[in-house]
Amino acid sequence: MSSTEDIDYPQQLLEYKDGFLVSKTMFTACELGVFDLLHEKCEPLSTTAIASHLCTSEDGTDRLLSACVGLKLLKVEFKNDEAYYSNTDLSTTYLVKSSPKSLYHIMMYQSNTMYMCWHFLPQAVREGKSQYERAFGISSKDIFEAIYRSEEDMVKFMYHMDSIWNICGKPVIQAFDLSTFHTVYDLGGCSGALAKQYVSTYNGCTVTIMDLPKVIQTAKKYFVTDKDQHISFLEGDFFNDPIPEADLFIMARIIHDWTEDKCIQLLNKIYQSCRPGGGVLLVEALLNEDRSGPLTSQLYSLNMLVQTEGKERTPSEYTKLLTDSGFRDIQVNATGKIYDAILGRK
Repeated sequence: MSSTEDIDYPQQLLEYKDGFLVSKTMFTACELGVFDLLHEKCEPLSTTAIASHLCTSEDGTDRLLSACVGLKLLKVEFKNDEAYYSNTDLSTTYLVKSSPKSLYHIMMYQSNTMYMCWHFLPQAVREGKSQYERAFGISSKDIFEAIYRSEEDMVKFMYHMDSIWNICGKPVIQAFDLSTFHTVYDLGGCSGALAKQYVSTYNGCTVTIMDLPKVIQTAKKYFVTDKDQHISFLEGDFFNDPIPEADLFIMARIIHDWTEDKCIQLLNKIYQSCRPGGGVLLVEALLNEDRSGPLTSQLYSLNMLVQTEGKERTPSEYTKLLTDSGFRDIQVNATGKIYDAILGRK
């Protein structure tokens, strides 16, 4: 504390303790459809009208809308002493479900999955292992089976994975000049969102997405259209099935899921399939070498503890994983967004 005033009133700590109140307020407004309704109606609505459309209590709705104004997610104006609400530009762009840049599905995943797991963070820290089973009665080894148990669940999860690349995809793809790589595989590429960013950046390039059969089938049905001519698919499990030869392998948010042993196992396999002069591009949320931040990466690392076997890592830790697997000339590019890029060459 730098002054008596700070000691007497610890503003920072008071804000921290209310962090989950802020996020859950936003999640609830998304889940109930507040932003979607206001976008659809194209005019400010009163609390009574919003509650009627959403089938919610008028008192509860009034409090939720007021909090959203405080969070600058909604605007309010008064007509004849009655409050009328409308979306801010931020909410229209990122919280309306139909927006091309919508983060709605990320919000729902955080609310319905991560929020539940984080209730058991103390146990995760004590035990050093995932709490998915405590939260949902499912072993962490069966997470993907649970996520993919129905087509509806798969689509929701894939939208969650897809949407962040609208914000962070281009910076990581443009972090290095990848134009010399002609045969590209996106391992665990899911919906194809990052592959689309790649082919739009490097005209004429084709990217093959390798993922589980159910994921590929859903991606073809919901996410990749006929106009995406430069994206192809290969069904397979990259841990257990052969990985085809290629110039470049992309792994976005893959390595952070696993222990060092499994990471080395996978990277060794990729090295064997990588052509001489080729490379591997890792896309992850990097920690600072001195562990000073970024806060988002530090929180994500806790989330990996709560949900998976893995963790977020520093540039030197990723460099060691790559060099131990045979890759050389490791380059790191911190993009200034959530996700950064690490390139290793064979």
